[in-house]
Amino acid sequence: MRVVAIFGPTASGKTAVAEALAERLGSAELVSADSAQVYRGLPILTNQSTRPAHLVGIWPLTHDASVGEYQELAHAAIDALVRAGRTPIVVGGTGLYLRAALAELELPPPPAPGARERWQRLYDEQGPERAHAELAARDPGAAAAVHPNDRRRVVRALELADAGASLRPEGARLWADDTRHPTLLVGLEVPPDELQRRIERRAAEMFARGVEEEVRRALAQPLSATARKIMGLREVAELPPDEARAAIVLRNRQYAAYQRKWMRRIPGLVRVDAARAPEDVAAEIESLL
Repeated sequence: MRVVAIFGPTASGKTAVAEALAERLGSAELVSADSAQVYRGLPILTNQSTRPAHLVGIWPLTHDASVGEYQELAHAAIDALVRAGRTPIVVGGTGLYLRAALAELELPPPPAPGARERWQRLYDEQGPERAHAELAARDPGAAAAVHPNDRRRVVRALELADAGASLRPEGARLWADDTRHPTLLVGLEVPPDELQRRIERRAAEMFARGVEEEVRRALAQPLSATARKIMGLREVAELPPDEARAAIVLRNRQYAAYQRKWMRRIPGLVRVDAARAPEDVAAEIESLL
């Protein structure tokens, strides 16, 4: 295997396991597949490792991130490591970024200027049913997969149809078994009760380490639309500490459930028990190699 990919729900210990595996292999480097960790300025909130890793903290908070831009950088980093005879360990909890790093993800074309605003006006002024009917006329497959009341997805589907693409292209699969390099895909499994304890502990540690001051400094500058979506940013900025911590725990629990769904979609994924020390998990992954 030339590449190792480690995925799992938030707080499952992905980074610690990846670091322990890199230590065991000796000639390995980490490549992040996390849509929040690409930003610098919020290391506590985004749970960035203090150890060097590719594609961590590469963009300022003013930068509008995109999967396409990330994919280009991830491919370059992984290819360079492979050429140098080193093992890339791709680690992260953003399923789309993980897939983009490992394979040639076919991405939709960028929208035409003003297209999104035009479809948003149609939805708001003429109503969900009229907008959905327009989508059905332009892209029946996407219309069948999107509820009329889902404003964001209806608008996005119309935007894509306008660009000659589709929200649900025929025969498309986000996850397939094709990767650019031979890859061992590992999914970390943690029992729900243990995962809940880890999520709560990590949230408490964030506040103990000074996440409130970090967020205040970040918000002193203009933030891009994608940076503003970083989980926990709004909660820390707007709520008292105890309420913010509880809200972050809840959002992370919901996100973990979503990530488990991603794990079920990944063909060839090898599930590994991660309810133990990272070194033990890393040893099992090494044996799989």
